[in-house]
Amino acid sequence: MGPGGIFRRSAAALALALVAGCAVAPAPAPVTPEPRPPEVSRAIVPQPSAQSRALSLYYARLQNDLLARGLLRRDGGGPDTPFTDTMLARNFVQIALYDEYVASGGVIRAETTESRLRRWDGPVSMSIEFGASVPEAQRAGDAADIVRFANRLSRITGTPIRQSGRGANFHVLVLSEDDRRGFEPRLRELVPGIAESSVRAFMSIDRSTLCLVMAFSSGQGAGYSRAVALIRAEHPDLLRLSCIHEELAQGMGLANDSPAARPSIFNDDEEFGLLTTHDELLLRMLYDPRMRTGMTVDEAAPVSRTIAAELLGGEA
Repeated sequence: MGPGGIFRRSAAALALALVAGCAVAPAPAPVTPEPRPPEVSRAIVPQPSAQSRALSLYYARLQNDLLARGLLRRDGGGPDTPFTDTMLARNFVQIALYDEYVASGGVIRAETTESRLRRWDGPVSMSIEFGASVPEAQRAGDAADIVRFANRLSRITGTPIRQSGRGANFHVLVLSEDDRRGFEPRLRELVPGIAESSVRAFMSIDRSTLCLVMAFSSGQGAGYSRAVALIRAEHPDLLRLSCIHEELAQGMGLANDSPAARPSIFNDDEEFGLLTTHDELLLRMLYDPRMRTGMTVDEAAPVSRTIAAELLGGEA
């Protein structure tokens, strides 16, 4: 297993993108949630710790502040956020072919680095796992949101994304701080051979890291073979949904952020909370058959300009 890549949702989060790729597949089958075992429904939910309660309060205040400033938009963009094919192609190269963080000496540090095109080379088998502290009502709502968005990603990219229990290769984890602190053994089970730098990044996040996704490639290949997304259970509803949108979309291969991307969730300004029309076009470009796994910037840039012009009708 190659080293892990962590993408983030806040300015202070750790991130490192891996190369990945996926061929465009036929129309995928719908994602359906797995039946929940009866014993899970009967489980007693432990009371949150003081640290978890403090995080819940902090994130509630954060969401309220963002909304008060007109951020976390859910409209997908509009007349106030025009973009051309030239802008779309430029944003694609920056977001799909650069990494924001690198691993060096066993430490993940911020450094924008040129990379290669990353996608899934085969179907995605997705599982949803909740920490013991997550209430049943929240589990039901989050599972529905995750399945619904996975279906949307599948339609956009043409990649089969199916819900699965055993043998999953994309694990979506909804964990409280209490759950995450004891999650290291389970993380090592989900990603055999995971790099120690990735384990440390997952286990040492602070409250400024709203959520993250780690994507992994096998050996020296450029295609993703496994991914793990962390969604903080303490988030209020909109922040949780925003994390689901960004981390699952980034886990498909759009690893970087760009301050020039608008309207987009791949921008640290938090203006948009949910996947936009611009972002859907980026995903379509990423999984276009003219793109190839492992492409360099020089190889992908002219292709991106051609596809962007087609998508937007050749706008200048």
